[in-house]
Amino acid sequence: MRDIIRRIETATPPERDRTADALRALAILGVILGHWLVTALVADSGTLRTASPLRYMPQLAPVSWLFQTLAVFFLVGGQMGAKSHTAARARGGTYGQWLGARIIRLSRPVTAVVAVWAVAAGVMLAAGADLGTVRALVKLVWSPLWFLLVFAALTAVTPLVTRLHPLWPVAAVALVDLVLYGLGGPAWLGWVNVVAGWLVPYCLGAAWARGRLRSRRTGWVLLVGGAVVTAGLVRWAGYPAAMVGVPGAEISNLNPPTLAAVAFGLAQCGAALLLLGPLSRVLRRPAAWAAVALVNLSAMTIFLWHQTAMIAVTAIALAMGGALPGLHTVPDGSGWVLARLAWLPVFAAALLVCWAAFRGTERRPVLTSAVSRG
Repeated sequence: MRDIIRRIETATPPERDRTADALRALAILGVILGHWLVTALVADSGTLRTASPLRYMPQLAPVSWLFQTLAVFFLVGGQMGAKSHTAARARGGTYGQWLGARIIRLSRPVTAVVAVWAVAAGVMLAAGADLGTVRALVKLVWSPLWFLLVFAALTAVTPLVTRLHPLWPVAAVALVDLVLYGLGGPAWLGWVNVVAGWLVPYCLGAAWARGRLRSRRTGWVLLVGGAVVTAGLVRWAGYPAAMVGVPGAEISNLNPPTLAAVAFGLAQCGAALLLLGPLSRVLRRPAAWAAVALVNLSAMTIFLWHQTAMIAVTAIALAMGGALPGLHTVPDGSGWVLARLAWLPVFAAALLVCWAAFRGTERRPVLTSAVSRG
């Protein structure tokens, strides 16, 4: 272990922004824990269906405030995208070369999970599995891929984003919400917010790359202002308190992103900026930086396979011992919550197996080049 820590520390370029990597790792881990906590696979008459504890226990909405960290991911994506584009231009590279390299790096692990689950779905159906069960499992694995498509689209327009003020996409989200929910507009308008909503933190990330978000005052304005606006929208404008989708709810803050989700994301971005100083001090320690670097080397692999890990544990346990609390039962009480918390280490162990099997789709063979990539 000491040798690995030393190699990572030696391989890291001095100009590497370690705090951005730490925020990205925290964002990915937050999303994973959030999915594991608010998604249940309920065994029902020989089939598996998805359910959410937030539907039965709305008082758990604060869980989504802690673990819905996509805004931080897009903040870091905008910062890294803008910096890498600037560096590529300085080296004489073209826009096409820069974009192609980033999209290839993103698509390789995605291709692996899609291919594996396409085969798995075919095998399950051929073996006589219930169609509803197969559909639920595939949707559970593939549905998180939507945000990678949005991320790829925003990456493609990074040169334009560097000139865009974040208030413009905020205004677009507010207008769409007004028409969609206030005036009963067509549902397809929500697609505008899918891009505009996540463009807000991506723009902030680009501004961060240009050195415009360094002051603690900016962080506090975003944190306090975003939190106050979010609370006001939930209290008086009828937006849900949960920052993730809840089955059966009339409005989802996440699909598409609403003004409440965008305001909440601004608060998260403010908190992330305020953490830069403390994170920078912690990451001077080689062991702390090594942990962050190792997560980032396989960030997409970890994200893409975390639902598969949960499904594998659920299916194996069901085959071996029938329905178990916190794993196959309806998430309608505190007993389910306590049982689910006990299952989290098992999910993590299964994810470690998936990581070992598929990390090659993302990592480069040479540690030095892997750690130093953007």
